[in-house]
Amino acid sequence: MEGLVLARTVHVLGVVLWIGGVALVTTVLLPALRRLPVHDNPVALFERIENRFARQARVITLITGLSGFYMLWATNGWARYLRLESWWLHAMTFVWVLFSLVLFVLEPLILRRRLHARARRDPEAVLSLLQRAHWLLLSISLLTLAGAVAGSHGWIWF
Repeated sequence: MEGLVLARTVHVLGVVLWIGGVALVTTVLLPALRRLPVHDNPVALFERIENRFARQARVITLITGLSGFYMLWATNGWARYLRLESWWLHAMTFVWVLFSLVLFVLEPLILRRRLHARARRDPEAVLSLLQRAHWLLLSISLLTLAGAVAGSHGWIWF
């Protein structure tokens, strides 16, 4: 039981740090950078700040995923994936897989290079694209978080 409590605590703290960071980037950093003049190179500034956060986010998402996996294992909760009322578990898994894919595969192997090339031609378009992508990720994350809190406490929306 103590292991489960610790895992849940680590999991919730991980989600707070991870999605809180995404919220900060989405609602504060990107809008501020979009107001900077292009000659101040806001895309390069974003990359410097975001690279530091990306390292933290990789560690946090890994710990969050491991703690979630442990909770499923410790409670033998795998059957929840077969029940529609546990839709929030599917959503949490989807969000975790999506962010892990972006953080560990797409961003370092594909996106960074493509955004660099495009930023040389049109830095404003890159910042706009980044902001829209972050709003999408944040929206999905917050809906999932709300659903997970409500669903884990017995609320069924259908």
